Amino acid sequence: MRYGKNQLISPVLKWAGGKRQLLDTLIPLLPKDYSVYCEPFVGGGALFFALQPQLACINDINHELIQVYTVIKNNVDELIEQLKTFQNDKEHFYEVRSWDRNKDSYAQLSDIEKAARIIYLNRTCFNGLFRVNASGEFNVPFGSYANPNIVNEPVLRAINSYLNSAEIAISAGDYTEILRNLPDNAFVYLDPPYDPISATANFTSYTKGGFSREEQMRLRKYCDELDKRGIKFMLSNSATDFICEQYAKYNIKIISAKRLVGADASRRGKIQEVIVRNYE
Repeated sequence: MRYGKNQLISPVLKWAGGKRQLLDTLIPLLPKDYSVYCEPFVGGGALFFALQPQLACINDINHELIQVYTVIKNNVDELIEQLKTFQNDKEHFYEVRSWDRNKDSYAQLSDIEKAARIIYLNRTCFNGLFRVNASGEFNVPFGSYANPNIVNEPVLRAINSYLNSAEIAISAGDYTEILRNLPDNAFVYLDPPYDPISATANFTSYTKGGFSREEQMRLRKYCDELDKRGIKFMLSNSATDFICEQYAKYNIKIISAKRLVGADASRRGKIQEVIVRNYE
């Protein structure tokens, strides 16, 4: 139970690696006291929206994702009206999905239209999977759901109210940019793209770049820097030998998590994850 929190506030997008199912595990592991909540890989924001901190900075390298949050904050009325124009129809879905194929015309769309498109595609595509190809184009097929909640107005308005009543900095960039200027009493929750548990399990195509093992090592070095600065952090990742070795000097808790988003239903199910902390 989240006492004193707005229960309507919850993730507006399904996102690979979403933490909604792990909130009861993660929240008790948070430090008791911190001044600023920071989430550099916010994704669907399940923990952020559950905590509803009054002072926070959230970031993601996926500009389209961050654009959704910015539009919810600044233009929720127009966003809701735009969402009402979309239909749960296969032909309409592929028409809207194709908007980003013409870069010139896509660039002419408003931020509201782009944000509404992402929410619509996320609600109606196969298994709620956000994935782009090498050209950065959304490429998930139609989901054929009977009655998807395309316009979730109460949740959108609740998030809008929260983002405008609290002091929340929203950015889209490399995670290192948001970590540089944190105050000493900040708390950082890191939920990067996971180290793949097998050669076919890698899912980093929510941006064009990806997240290699070199990136995982770079992130661990930044965690070492946070630790040296006395800033508390908690990190989630898959429980591969590589990740466990990278964070061996920290407090590691291994948990069983249920994977809910993925293209292959046979790979959705229980997986082992680590929760790494530099505090008790």
